[in-house]
Amino acid sequence: MAGPIETFANAYPDREYEIEIRCPEYTAVCPRTGQPDFGEIRIIYVPAKECIELKSLKYYLQSYRNRGIFYETAVNQILDDIVASCQPRRCKVIGLFRPRGGMTTSVTAAYEAEQVGGKQGAGEASE
Repeated sequence: MAGPIETFANAYPDREYEIEIRCPEYTAVCPRTGQPDFGEIRIIYVPAKECIELKSLKYYLQSYRNRGIFYETAVNQILDDIVASCQPRRCKVIGLFRPRGGMTTSVTAAYEAEQVGGKQGAGEASE
């Protein structure tokens, strides 16, 4: 596995704004068939004190290339690792996977930081 997802200080921590990152060349391996899986990973987040450093994110996502992992697990693991690295206010990771067996799959997992008197959001997956 690649190193951690690095971050840098958010120049506007008091302002709420959204960052969208698209990785259209995501690849992994189906753990059941051993066949390659291709797709796009979209990361949409509202930073708090830290922002994601893109070069380390690129290497992190490339570490999935030879890893046997199901779509749902990959999307949720990416979300967990992003939350651990930069502790965003909100984050959504969307996996849009290329057709396999004539079917496409989209998986979305979301997180929302606990607010005063609020609750942390849970991830959701759809196939």
